[in-house]
Amino acid sequence: MSKSKLSFWTATVALAGFLFGFDTIVISGANLPIKELWNTSPLFHGTFIMSMALWGTVIGAISGGIPTNIFGRKKTLFIIGILYGVSAIGSALAPDPYSFSLFRFIGGIGVGVSSVTAPIYLSEISPAEKRGRLVARYQFMIVFGILIAFFSNFLFEGVGGQNDWRFMLGVEAIPAIVYTIMVLYVPESPRWLLVNKNDENGARNVLVQLGDQDPESSIRAIRQSAADVSSKGFWKKAYSFPLILAFLVAFFNQLSGINFILYYAPEIFERAGLATKESLMSSVSIGFINLIFTMLGMYLIDHLGRKALLFWGSIGYIISLGMVAYAFFSGASSVFLLFFILLFIASHAVGQGAVIWVFIAEIFPNKVRAFGQSFGASTHWVFAALITLITPVFLDAEKGILSSNPWPIFAFFAAFMILQLFFVLLIMPETKGKSLEQLGDELVNPSK
Repeated sequence: MSKSKLSFWTATVALAGFLFGFDTIVISGANLPIKELWNTSPLFHGTFIMSMALWGTVIGAISGGIPTNIFGRKKTLFIIGILYGVSAIGSALAPDPYSFSLFRFIGGIGVGVSSVTAPIYLSEISPAEKRGRLVARYQFMIVFGILIAFFSNFLFEGVGGQNDWRFMLGVEAIPAIVYTIMVLYVPESPRWLLVNKNDENGARNVLVQLGDQDPESSIRAIRQSAADVSSKGFWKKAYSFPLILAFLVAFFNQLSGINFILYYAPEIFERAGLATKESLMSSVSIGFINLIFTMLGMYLIDHLGRKALLFWGSIGYIISLGMVAYAFFSGASSVFLLFFILLFIASHAVGQGAVIWVFIAEIFPNKVRAFGQSFGASTHWVFAALITLITPVFLDAEKGILSSNPWPIFAFFAAFMILQLFFVLLIMPETKGKSLEQLGDELVNPSK
């Protein structure tokens, strides 16, 4: 097959990441206008307005392994596009906070299922030597979606008066429709066809299209991998190590504070003394830095490896979060604060951002990969939802526990990044350059 076909397939599925990033972050521009419009309590605002999409994401991540296994990767990816489109249109037209929360919940389900299905699909059609950067395309598109969401919010701010937030949210329907049409033209995963449908001819056809020089050998390896775990349920001791790895990578991802900073970036910058328009523009700078360093992470992930990126990312986290805490504590200038928040974003993009979806998608055997990815994604989104839910209780300018100065929040995140550094040094294995079948065997049987 031509490389252009593989590139088209991976780029198409990675568009699910664009919608993921856009849908997750677009709410940051609508946060303050909606708070003023519906005048809800900080707890209601955090529980429903801001984090309802994340609770939908939790449900989608927990259950995403089921349709991914039963209906296949391709059909599930198609359903994701429908969910995003319905959510975008419904949120934009919502007449009250309750219907708004419902449609944001639907979009959240799309994000959750996407974080399960898209990385799995990308990992299963990628050659071992290219898997890191091809799966990382998903993360790149998440970051690109975040950037476009920040920029879109900036452009729509003030358009339509008090209803500018409706334009911010509704525009997502356009890329959702484009993605839904494009995903019709990608093939099913050969590993799903073989392991779940026993369709050897279909799997062989896709492997040939992927440029596999010895599809018969690949088929035998996939069948052997499935046979080795066929008698074992998912929650067995045999899978304890990959389960621990998936949990800790996802846990530390959110305990870095990344979603807290992305969701509340405009409000954080306003606390530092910037006006509303300036705070939205500073948020756009976050998106640009995120994109640039994600591209760097994509380049390095198959050269330096997953472990090295997470190590240097951890160092950057510790320095940047410590200095952001110091900036708020000492009342340092907004320029000083912005510099270290951008350093934090760069550290995340080249470390956790580049690694998380690649790593979780490759550490489980073929037979249970969908459920393993669902477990890792669920962990990620449960902690994301919890952090987003309780943030207004701490950050609210009038009633928040840390309304006077939020520096302890950043110090808290910095402490967890020290723990992440120890995890990387002492526990995390390197996975670059190995086939999915080889990794599944090594991590389920670590004594080999």
